[in-house]
Amino acid sequence: MSLLYISKLAKLAEQAGAANQDAFAKASAAMADTLANKGLVHLYGSGHSVLPVQETFPRYGSYVGFNPLTDPRVMWHNVLGAGGVRELLWLERTEKYAEKFLDHQPLNEGDTIVIFGHSGRNASGIDTALYAKKRGMTVIAITAKANLDKPATHSSGKRLADAADIVIDTGAPIEDAIVDVKGWSRPVSGSSTVLAMIMMHELIAETAQNLADRGIELPVFASPTIAGVTLHDTDIIYGVYRERMIEAQAKHLDTFKKTMAAE
Repeated sequence: MSLLYISKLAKLAEQAGAANQDAFAKASAAMADTLANKGLVHLYGSGHSVLPVQETFPRYGSYVGFNPLTDPRVMWHNVLGAGGVRELLWLERTEKYAEKFLDHQPLNEGDTIVIFGHSGRNASGIDTALYAKKRGMTVIAITAKANLDKPATHSSGKRLADAADIVIDTGAPIEDAIVDVKGWSRPVSGSSTVLAMIMMHELIAETAQNLADRGIELPVFASPTIAGVTLHDTDIIYGVYRERMIEAQAKHLDTFKKTMAAE
């Protein structure tokens, strides 16, 4: 029996890799510039698009300089009820909410942000992109260009791809699911989240190589199952990460005070 999902996913990933080569180069250069200047590369998504954020950092094979912006209100912890899917689906479509979350985050001029969103039409991601641009940040969108045929629903008239400086296309179909099942009316097995993770891991690798070409090496998380690596090594890297975050918060403090005073 032939593979139903993996073969289709691999083909989509290969196609996306070829189609995004220029975007990968631009995005990894922007991320390397930020990290070389000791800034942060922020990561944002809501719903399923939180998963690529969590997959990027902290994890083995990733390195200091990434800052996951995870808002528990747009992540589900239940299917229904408190922390359920229906709540977050409503909230991620509500304009101006994301700004209240982002006001407290150390987003500084010169930083870069990667925003994940399959449809690119939710207010959460678009508001985040517009907010980041106002802060003087480079905005990278990882989304599905197949959805650009759909009209914008945001009051700005923009979709996530329209609000970004650099767009990486996952190549996922609008439906997201990619396996047709005989006897079933709808396809199964979603592709967008896995493809977004693959695109992001390519950026992690290309950014690291870009930094290495500049003579810069950042602390990388390694599994303590590897000979010679201990949990203490991981704790040391968390300490470096903490220093980066304190520096970023200090830079952000004046902006935060002004924002709070204006409300």
